[in-house]
Amino acid sequence: MNEMNQKFCQCCGMPMGDTEELWGTNADGSKNGEYCRYCFAEGAFLFQGTMEEMIEVCIPHMLAAHPDMKEEDARKGMSEWFPTLKRWKV
Repeated sequence: MNEMNQKFCQCCGMPMGDTEELWGTNADGSKNGEYCRYCFAEGAFLFQGTMEEMIEVCIPHMLAAHPDMKEEDARKGMSEWFPTLKRWKV
């Protein structure tokens, strides 16, 4: 999958890959391609905090995936991007 068509979780922003393996599940057990399995299961969000709290949860994962990135850059990038994700749009 090329980067322009990359699917991202609409809650945590995690890349979802080329398969349904990371997809969450709806209440009826069907796959939900908008949210990852870490954020959405059985039709409900697993994380009940604020967008700011989600960003803080995601920062260590972002830094692990991008060792050259600084924490403040990760926080700034997510603070700009997360409001565009479906879960956090107001």
